[in-house]
Amino acid sequence: MFRSTLIAAALLAAGSAHALNTGDLAFTSFNADEDGWSMVTFVNIAANTTIYFTDNEWNGSAIGAGGAFNTGESHHQWNSGASVIAAGTVVRFSAIDVAARSASIGVFTSAAVSGSSNFGINQTADTVYAYQGSNATSPTVFLAAISNAVNFPNATEGQLAGTGLSLGNGAVSLTSSSDYAEYTGPRSGLNSFAGYKSLVSDKSQWTIQGDGAFASTVPNTAAFAVTAVPEPSTEAMLLAGLGMLGLIAHRRMR
Repeated sequence: MFRSTLIAAALLAAGSAHALNTGDLAFTSFNADEDGWSMVTFVNIAANTTIYFTDNEWNGSAIGAGGAFNTGESHHQWNSGASVIAAGTVVRFSAIDVAARSASIGVFTSAAVSGSSNFGINQTADTVYAYQGSNATSPTVFLAAISNAVNFPNATEGQLAGTGLSLGNGAVSLTSSSDYAEYTGPRSGLNSFAGYKSLVSDKSQWTIQGDGAFASTVPNTAAFAVTAVPEPSTEAMLLAGLGMLGLIAHRRMR
């Protein structure tokens, strides 16, 4: 039993979920006609993680130093569910403007906060933020942002200052008044999920539609994939495990 435990400890390498940081998730589609979006996670998401969304504008001050959302629009919350969500997974959030709003994984609801029930996405100019917080109006970390507003970020349609996000780094600014847009860049071939971050935030990697009828358009929700390259620590553990197996075999022969 002891020998088996040592071998298992030496050879086992399992991904673990951790606290989310700015840029760990990214938007991969935006649909102002259907009122929905999709997102990819670049890290494992722990079970029962809560993430909030809002299209209220951020005022540009830092969290804890006067930073706050405007009012007049809506907040949503998503619980990731009972299982870890693996890095590379794409989650679709559908029909956020109706009571039957849903997510392809987990539970997606309107957030229990006072304010407007204006749940839809503006087809002309709107910005959606994804964040974690102590509640829906008190963010502690911004994860991603997307906007179809002209000259985003700006004081009217939302700021990035104070969020830790920037254009090309967790935030993407689409063409003004885009009804539908979708990331169409690479989803495989890179050595790490972090390598996709700048691609997904690059507007040139998106197919962006103008005014049209896209309420029934379904975005690509294929998972992102990486070419496995063992970490040095993993290689060391593997070598140690193989060495241990060799030592055991040698002792048995003796």
